[in-house]
Amino acid sequence: MASFSIPLTGLEADSTALNTIANDLSNMNTTAFKAQTTNFSDLFYQQIGSTGSGDPIQVGAGAQVASNTTDFTQGSYDTSGMSASDMAIDGNGFFILSGNGGAPLYTRDGSFSQDTSGKLVSSSGLAVMGYPATNGVVNTNAPLTSINIPLIGQVQQPAATTTFSVTANLDSESATAGPFPATVPVYDSLGASHNVTITFTQTGTNTWTYSAALPASDFTSGVSTPVTGTMTFDANGNLLTIQPAGAPAAENVGTGAGDVSSIPIGFTGLSDGAADLNMNWNLLGSAGKPNISQVDEASGVSDTTADGNAAGTCTGFEIGSDGTVTAEYTSGNEIVGQVALANMTNLQGLQLQGDGNYVTTLASGVATVGAPGNGGLGTIQDSALEDSNVNISSEFSNLVVAQRAFEANAKSVTTFDTVTQDTINMVH
Repeated sequence: MASFSIPLTGLEADSTALNTIANDLSNMNTTAFKAQTTNFSDLFYQQIGSTGSGDPIQVGAGAQVASNTTDFTQGSYDTSGMSASDMAIDGNGFFILSGNGGAPLYTRDGSFSQDTSGKLVSSSGLAVMGYPATNGVVNTNAPLTSINIPLIGQVQQPAATTTFSVTANLDSESATAGPFPATVPVYDSLGASHNVTITFTQTGTNTWTYSAALPASDFTSGVSTPVTGTMTFDANGNLLTIQPAGAPAAENVGTGAGDVSSIPIGFTGLSDGAADLNMNWNLLGSAGKPNISQVDEASGVSDTTADGNAAGTCTGFEIGSDGTVTAEYTSGNEIVGQVALANMTNLQGLQLQGDGNYVTTLASGVATVGAPGNGGLGTIQDSALEDSNVNISSEFSNLVVAQRAFEANAKSVTTFDTVTQDTINMVH
């Protein structure tokens, strides 16, 4: 009978609402938990006739659960007692976890830690995915991989310098000022530090010589043989050509066919027994523009960079707002990777997996992956966790409403039972 089936649909729908509220309240302290709300809709209708004006007379069949929507608004931060591996997302996005051979999982729960090999993992042991770094340089075009961070106390092996660069200006009117030196710290294969001094001397209009040398005390022979050559500039002060000593002709500096972008610098016979120091002096910046200019301004060095490192011991790590993971050594710091984030077109289409994890579906759309702070993705808050966004006041209000609706439907069932019993008694 409809009198019984209709309130039963209400009881079933209200039961789902009560379960949703109970789940929200039980997860008030769950990291990055997102509250849900049960929404109802009416079932189909049966037309039992029409009025004299032709208006349909319809009787409903009850209620049903239309959806369980998730509130993806951001929770507050908790920074008390957090470790360096804990992370919260400020803005849009999800951390990406390996799926153990299956589809990747996505989560807002950044309560991560290191396993015994240094891999950054979730509380359930899934690897946190990101971009790899080689020699301290992150490659965001590479496939995602697990983030491995050196363990505290782990020794970093020394690495010889292979490339260095100098960003400097040479005074176009410094002919009377004498040579201008620039010093670049580099490392040999044993991790010992050396200072390469590059001396620039103006020899004519838009023409300079360079001489790269180490101190004589750095060699077993006590003699330093410098690497020399000539460089020229155009009328706008841009580095135009270089001609290392012994080269048959000058070569254009640039990125075009036949152009050069670096000068080979080599030293042999180091006094500490290290391998020969062979390096490239990079002449171009990231945009392909020469690092060295010549204008009417005092000569000066604004920056020097070099790869390589001395031996050191890991003392910890930190994670930047852009997700870069920097290992801290007694010999210096090194970027070892970058945490990646993902976002979806329709968050309501995500499927819950438990442990705060989601997977994408056809409804959610494919995940868009990128570096934090780019493409609408949020940034990383290190040593913090996102709290649950459950609002206890709203949940208790919803609980009262759901309870009253359940009681009303239950009362309908008992009322109809009484009416049915009275009808049966009339027959007897």
